[in-house]
Amino acid sequence: METVCHKQLRFESLFSKEVIADFDGGHITSDGGSLLLRELDSRYKITQAITSSLKDHRCQKRVTHDLLTIVRQRVMSIAMGYEDTNDAAKLRNDPAIKITAEKLPLSDQELASQPTLSRFENAPNRKQLRRLSERLVDLYVKTHPRKRPVIVLDIDSTDDPTHGVQQLSMFHGFYGQHMYHPLLVFDALSGFPLAAVLRPGNAHAAHRAPSVLKRLIKRLKKAYPGTPILLRADAGFGVPAIYRLCEKQGIYYTIGLITNKRLKAKSTALLATAQQAFEQTGQKQRMFSSFVYRAGSWQRYRRVIAKAECMPQGDNQRFVVTNLPTGAQKLYDGIYVHRAETENRIKELKLYLKADRLSCHNFPANQFRLLLHTFAYCLMWTLRQNLHGTELATATMDTLRLKLLKIGARVKQSCRKVWIHFASGYPYQDLFATTLQRIRPAPG
Repeated sequence: METVCHKQLRFESLFSKEVIADFDGGHITSDGGSLLLRELDSRYKITQAITSSLKDHRCQKRVTHDLLTIVRQRVMSIAMGYEDTNDAAKLRNDPAIKITAEKLPLSDQELASQPTLSRFENAPNRKQLRRLSERLVDLYVKTHPRKRPVIVLDIDSTDDPTHGVQQLSMFHGFYGQHMYHPLLVFDALSGFPLAAVLRPGNAHAAHRAPSVLKRLIKRLKKAYPGTPILLRADAGFGVPAIYRLCEKQGIYYTIGLITNKRLKAKSTALLATAQQAFEQTGQKQRMFSSFVYRAGSWQRYRRVIAKAECMPQGDNQRFVVTNLPTGAQKLYDGIYVHRAETENRIKELKLYLKADRLSCHNFPANQFRLLLHTFAYCLMWTLRQNLHGTELATATMDTLRLKLLKIGARVKQSCRKVWIHFASGYPYQDLFATTLQRIRPAPG
């Protein structure tokens, strides 16, 4: 689209003074705070790790943008809220985005175009994608260097609606839509993503979960020898293969069970007691017990926690299978229900990092996109880790982007220096400076 040059724009007067605007302010960016992300990437080598997993098959004599530059451009753009490759048309000359891609901000060389980025996303094969998945675990170990008292893994799936003709887009009856069905694993205590696996839309919730968990458990045991590992999941992952894997590997687990007649029959007395107490007091009642149970598809008996809840809205029964010896109520309220916190991490990944924008035709390209968005999430995660003790310590990634990254700035470049002039009235100057001071020291 051809740019129209407007010399002056006139607005309503202010106290009898003319209000006039022009487009002669110089090289200005709205993403000045992205320099913090560049510092984080320099410290944790996130984009370098991504690049090391890929292979550039292009004829190097004809290459204008090297692979590392393209990776930096794409990941930084996603982190800054530009999830579409189409955004590159307007961002190719943005001085802040150019700096994050390690280019001089006012040079004549533009960043990669949308077609170049699209070819980049469609290039990786399955072998490269597996290596890239391993880099996610490497980054986890790097960002969690100290001995851990316990590692809690939360595994969950989410829906990703598809539009158009996309490979392996399938109709899922539960969600009532054509979709992909990504599998995600998070460290529950820190919120760091350990795995992001794209699956066909009609895949069962537990599809590929045993193989993903087996790979993660092997890596975690090597990195943190002797550290107990706990797996938490909802009833969609209540399948014998996961139980057997955890028991064989010495992993603790608390996994929901779909309610059925046999389970209800075993907790009849518990529900009756709760109902009686509710009738006497008129107050909501919650009671817990445990028993051994063996489903038809199980090869052995396992411990099941039962919850019976009576309230004005009606009765509610829930069941959890576990190999932990913890008391029933303490296990349910203190361990199992807290897995819901991971839903907030998934929300951030999808809503604020746009990880559900998987609009490529090829399935491997969409898997690659999912991983790129997950690494952008990791970049934002490292930013939040450097905000402990501040007012933004628990802020959502959208809030972090708004208050620390989306900063207007004028950019100047001389022979020896690149100047970034932020607004004098920027309200988070002290926090921004403190964050930079925390990022700059070498890790460890």
